[in-house]
Amino acid sequence: MSGSIENKVVIREYNEDRDIKVVGKLERKCEIGSNKEVSIFTNMMGDPLSRIRFYPVHVMLVAELRENGELVGVVKGCIKCVGTRFGASYVRLGCILGLRVSPRHRRMGIGLELVKSVEEWLIGNGAHYTFLATEKNNVASTNLFTSKCNYMNFTSLVIFVQPASLPVKGLSQDIKIEKLQTDQAIYLYNNKFKSKDIYPTDVDAILKEKLSIGTWVSYFKEEEWISLHSNERNEDIITRTPSSWAMFSIWNSCEAYKLHIRKSHHPFKFFHATLSHARDKIFPCLKFPICHSLQKPFGFLFLFGLYGEGERLQELMKSIWSFASRLAENVKDCKVIISELGVSDPLIEHVPQESSMSFINDLWYLKKVNDNITDDNEEPVVMGQVTGNVFVDPRDF
Repeated sequence: MSGSIENKVVIREYNEDRDIKVVGKLERKCEIGSNKEVSIFTNMMGDPLSRIRFYPVHVMLVAELRENGELVGVVKGCIKCVGTRFGASYVRLGCILGLRVSPRHRRMGIGLELVKSVEEWLIGNGAHYTFLATEKNNVASTNLFTSKCNYMNFTSLVIFVQPASLPVKGLSQDIKIEKLQTDQAIYLYNNKFKSKDIYPTDVDAILKEKLSIGTWVSYFKEEEWISLHSNERNEDIITRTPSSWAMFSIWNSCEAYKLHIRKSHHPFKFFHATLSHARDKIFPCLKFPICHSLQKPFGFLFLFGLYGEGERLQELMKSIWSFASRLAENVKDCKVIISELGVSDPLIEHVPQESSMSFINDLWYLKKVNDNITDDNEEPVVMGQVTGNVFVDPRDF
């Protein structure tokens, strides 16, 4: 392809009637991740917009060749409001997701044009910052975002992945895990996550989504958490917590999209790729062989909203993963359990260090795009250095 890419490609909004089948085929052609031994593809289950329908403000753009109308690329974008510890009441964060370019049309500048176009859309819809994330080892994406699009790496996180097919150890008889009422969970999150660098202002919408299975607390039976079952105000839940306790929520990605592994050349190669949804990374180093069941489309449960207090968090965190594994047994097509924590999150050192547990650094990139958008009487929006202590939004994964 010669000449200016703008003269060769049209970037336009997705049209469901004419594009749904073509976008589906494109997704099936575009492997995720940087590993060359295993190819992993997303199966959007007939709904290319499934990742962004959770957000009221969203868009999908496609790249189309002028000469023959062939659809050769796609990108998604959405806007959400997040709170920060930096003073502003909220920040409009424009998220860039699902960048795909047909394998036959890569290295021609199409990906760059898609990113520039979705940025323009996000800015036009009031984004203060644009945001994206990628696997650390994905050199092509990193170069595109930093060298050509002027994004800055503003924090690192760690993704933890464990097969759901492992034998589930019994939960400790000393630990109780109880499901919270939705209003209790909302109150706890709003109270405990205000100190995070970044947290969603609509946590209530997240917990009320159909993909959110529920929120639980884990604590030791020797200290009964009486206020969980009383008719007292939610405020009393906070003031009467056990000396050690943890909370977590679970998101069922199996209902939104699935992953599909194409067979490697050697039947005993390990599942080594990157895992993602909101971030388009398929996770490297899952330490189990690619069995027949993983060659079919499969999904995962995502642990989010992890929080804990006290000196015995190691035991409580282990109980959380055991609980999730047991829950996964009853979720159709669920083969993996995933969680993500910021590098400075206090819980990160308490994640069970089982031999089956894999992890990788996840890089988050940010760019300030609009200095002047503020509501009346609202202070300027400024985000400082992020330590990695963030609330990972399951809608973005």
